[in-house]
Amino acid sequence: MKKTIITVVGKDKVGVIAKICTYLSDHNVSIMDITQSIIDSYFNMMMIVNTENIDLDFAVFAHQLVALGDDLGVEVRCQRSDIFDNMHRI
Repeated sequence: MKKTIITVVGKDKVGVIAKICTYLSDHNVSIMDITQSIIDSYFNMMMIVNTENIDLDFAVFAHQLVALGDDLGVEVRCQRSDIFDNMHRI
């Protein structure tokens, strides 16, 4: 399994979750865990996904996901879990 952490932050608007999840599905990425909250009209989502069966290069996938976020007016970050874990180690 290849875990990847995806975070999405920005002003809440209709369709953000749907469009992000559709992009993941279109590229054979399965969602393992997801949490989201809205605080004072600001949207925050964190996903753990499995990119083991992804159908394109990871760098291209991540770049397109960030571009999708830009189109939606939200900030998207995408990191492999091993990099995420090392960056957030105490």
